[in-house]
Amino acid sequence: MAAVQAGPHDSPPAGRYGPGADARADRRLKIAAIVAGVLVTAGIGWYGYDSMSGDRVSGQVVAFQAVSDQALQIHLEVHKGAGTVAVCTVRSVGEDHAEVGRKDVRLAQHAKQVDTVVTVRTTARGQTGELVGCSTAPRD
Repeated sequence: MAAVQAGPHDSPPAGRYGPGADARADRRLKIAAIVAGVLVTAGIGWYGYDSMSGDRVSGQVVAFQAVSDQALQIHLEVHKGAGTVAVCTVRSVGEDHAEVGRKDVRLAQHAKQVDTVVTVRTTARGQTGELVGCSTAPRD
């Protein structure tokens, strides 16, 4: 058998694939992993803080009842921070699916859960009572 001799063009360029290249690639990967880890940790921390803060306000309609052609009562349940003042907007929709009444309700009770019955004046008989949304009240 004949031995194959390496020619001048058969060897890799110096420094391109040598031990120094692996060290540089490893260092770049470590830096990228550290940066990604810091960003993920910061994101999880922000999400946790945002979720646990008392400024979140949510609500739901428990029940509603038309008491006349000009009024609808809505039983509203709101969850908020104990020291948070909330504003919830409720509305009534008529038989033709048009809005017939709307009201903003300010909830300043120092409780985490507030149950209240709201009377919404309507321009026609309301068929449904809906919660449009709740938010933290602006500071005076």
